[in-house]
Amino acid sequence: MAREQWGSRVGFILAAVGSALGLGNIWRFPGVAYENGGGAFLVPYLVALCTAGIPLLILEFTIGRRYRGSAPVAFRRIHRNAEFLGWWQVAIAIVIGVYYAVIISWAAWFAWFSIGRQWGEDPERFLMADFLQAGDLYDFGTWLPGLGIALALVWVATLAVIGAGVKKGIEASSKVFIPLLILLFGALVVQSLTLDGAVDGLNAFFTPDWEAIRGPQVWLAAYSQIFFTLSVGFGIMITYGSYLKRKSDITTSAWTVGMSNSFGEILAGIAVFAVLGFLAFETGVPIDEQSYQGVGLAFIAFPAIINTLPYLAGLFGVLFFLSLVVAGFASLISVVEVPVAAVEDRFGWSRRKAVAIVGGGMALVSVALFPTVNGLMLLDVTDYFINNYGIAVAAPASIIAVVWVLWKWKELRDNANATSVFKVGPIWVTCLGVVTPLALTVILFLNVRDLVTAGPGDANAAYHQYQAFGWAVAGGSLAFAVVMALLLRRKETPPFVTEEEAREAEEAAR
Repeated sequence: MAREQWGSRVGFILAAVGSALGLGNIWRFPGVAYENGGGAFLVPYLVALCTAGIPLLILEFTIGRRYRGSAPVAFRRIHRNAEFLGWWQVAIAIVIGVYYAVIISWAAWFAWFSIGRQWGEDPERFLMADFLQAGDLYDFGTWLPGLGIALALVWVATLAVIGAGVKKGIEASSKVFIPLLILLFGALVVQSLTLDGAVDGLNAFFTPDWEAIRGPQVWLAAYSQIFFTLSVGFGIMITYGSYLKRKSDITTSAWTVGMSNSFGEILAGIAVFAVLGFLAFETGVPIDEQSYQGVGLAFIAFPAIINTLPYLAGLFGVLFFLSLVVAGFASLISVVEVPVAAVEDRFGWSRRKAVAIVGGGMALVSVALFPTVNGLMLLDVTDYFINNYGIAVAAPASIIAVVWVLWKWKELRDNANATSVFKVGPIWVTCLGVVTPLALTVILFLNVRDLVTAGPGDANAAYHQYQAFGWAVAGGSLAFAVVMALLLRRKETPPFVTEEEAREAEEAAR
C-alpha cells in the first residue's frame, strides 16, 4: 500500500501551522500572558518554546517520518510493547475532536448573530439562557436542534476534507484556510487598533511585571501554554510527519511552525486587549475585572464590545467569529486525522472506510451529547480533564519511553540531522529528555493538588464536584489504549511504501 505524502513543503507547514493555530491562540494566550507578568511573560514563554515546544515538534516529526506511520504504528515499530502509547494519543484525539467541533459550531452561529447583534443588551444571559440553555452536568434530556444541525454541518465539512486525502483534502484546505485566517485576523487587528482606549489595552497587555517572572508559577504557565497550543502529545504531529518525504528538512520545519504559532498568539493578544481597552474606555470597568479568556471572552465579552462599537460593529463581529471558525476548523481536521490515519494504517482500511466508521462515529457521539442543556458543562469538564490529566500524562510517558527506556534518541537525532540544515545535538536531547518531562510532571502535580484541595469558591470547584466523570474520561483513554494494544499484539503492522518510493521502484523496474 503506497502511503500518501505532502505535495510540497509549504503545504505541510501550512497544515501543521493550521493545527497549532487553534482556538487556544485567540482566547487562551492573551489571558495567560496578562495574568503572568504581561510583556515580561514573553521571556519564559520564548524559553519554553525553545526548550520544550520546538524540541518536541522535532521529535514528533522525526518519529512520524522515520517509522512511516500514524502514532500506534510508529510506536509499534519503535518497540512492540510501546504500541499502547500510540493508541493512548489516539484516544485523547478522539475525545478532543468530539467536543472541539462544538465550539466551532457556536462560533459559526455567533458570526451570523453579529450581523443584527441578536444577543441584545445582555450577551451573558443570551449565551447561557437562550442559546445554550445551560444546565447541570447530569441534567440529561433536552436536545437543541439549532445547535445540533450546525454541529452536524461542521462534521460533514470536516469529514469531507479528510476523506479527500492528504494532498487533495488536508493540504489543499490548509492552503485556503491559513491565508484566509491571516486576512481575517489582520483586518481584525487593524480595526481594533483604531478604537478609543486601544492604547490602554495594549499597555495592560505588554507592560512588563519583572517581579512576576521570578516566581515558578509563571514559568510553569509558560510551559503549560506551549504544550497546550502546539498540538503535541496526542498524535497530530507524528501523523503529519509520517506524510513527509524522505529528504524533508525536519528542524527548519519545526522552527517555522513553532515561531509562526507564537506570532499568531501575540497578534491575538494585540487584538483582544485593544478591544478590551476600548470596553474599559466605554464602560469604566477596568480590564482586570473583565472576562479575558475562554468561552467568556469569545461569547460574552466580545458581543458586549460589539454592542458599544461606534461603527462597523457587524463587520467586526463577523471578522472575529469567522476567525474562530477558520482557526478551529483547521485544528479539528488535524485532530480527526489522528484516529482516521491510525485505523487506516493498523487495519489496512481504505481512507473512505476509516473516515466513515471512525469519523462518522465521532460525529454521532458529538451530535448526540453536546447540543444539549448540559453540553457546556460536559464540554468544560471533559476539556479540563483530558488536557490536564490526559495529554499531561501521555506526553511525558511517551518522551521518557522513547528517549530513556528504549534509548531511541540517537537514532532519531541522526534521522533528523540527515536531511536538516540545522543539526540537533546534546542541547536537544537535554531539553527533550530532562526539561520537558520535568516541566510536565511539575505541572501535573500542581494540577492534581489544585483539584484535590479545591474549595467552594475556587476556580476548580466545578471540576472537583464532577471529578468522578472527569477521571473516567482521562482514565478511559488509557484503558482504551491498553485494550487496543493487547488485542493487536499478534497483528503485525502492514508494510508501507511511500508514493515517492513506489515511483522509484517503478522506474527501477523499467
